[in-house]
Amino acid sequence: METTIIVIPCYNEAERLDFETFQVLLAEPGISLLFVDDGSSDATLDVLNAFSQSTENVQVLQLSPNRGKAEAVRQGLLEALTKNPAMVGFIDADMATPAEEVLRLSQQAHATTADAIIGSRIAYMGTDIDRSMGRHLLGRVFATAASLALDTKVYDTQCGAKFFRRSELLAEVVAEPFHSRWAFDVEFLGRLLAENATIVEVPLRRWVDVPGSKIGIKSMVKAGLDLVQIRSHLAKRRIK
Repeated sequence: METTIIVIPCYNEAERLDFETFQVLLAEPGISLLFVDDGSSDATLDVLNAFSQSTENVQVLQLSPNRGKAEAVRQGLLEALTKNPAMVGFIDADMATPAEEVLRLSQQAHATTADAIIGSRIAYMGTDIDRSMGRHLLGRVFATAASLALDTKVYDTQCGAKFFRRSELLAEVVAEPFHSRWAFDVEFLGRLLAENATIVEVPLRRWVDVPGSKIGIKSMVKAGLDLVQIRSHLAKRRIK
């Protein structure tokens, strides 16, 4: 059976963690969850440890002090790769990407030869993408800038649902800390593209804008500024 380890970075998520939803993921054969507590100051680590102790195929990695989502994801992926799964991925703790969509992305990742499968929040007829107009417009501006930074067309780099095939290339890509704290998704994809990896965007059928997101307008602005630095770093990687 091909296995998948899903990394879930958590920072002060004690009140929002929906363990019933996580059980839906765990009901799928071959799925394991790796929660990364990123130096939370609330009871997040306690509730995660309690869940892992009562549930199979759940692991908790503790980071201290808080290092930011980029490093939490990277450390989680590094830990996951030591288990030699066929596939690794990461999703947001708020489960804005519903469990059924996470499983669909995972299945597609296993069914293709692509190096990466990333969810894409495209609101077209027949889908249920619940996103505020403000965040949608900011997202479109950011996606345009991200496409320029990556020198390739991409609709949605920031959707928190991505899967990667285990490979030496992936291990090399996550071995070095990300330079960007706010737009690490773009840098991550850019590192893969610089090595001619194949990345496929899969439109989500459903996505929910969960209240309490830690990503606001200021974060988006900082992420946009990070794109300039990312473009420079990626240009150096391509030259090598």
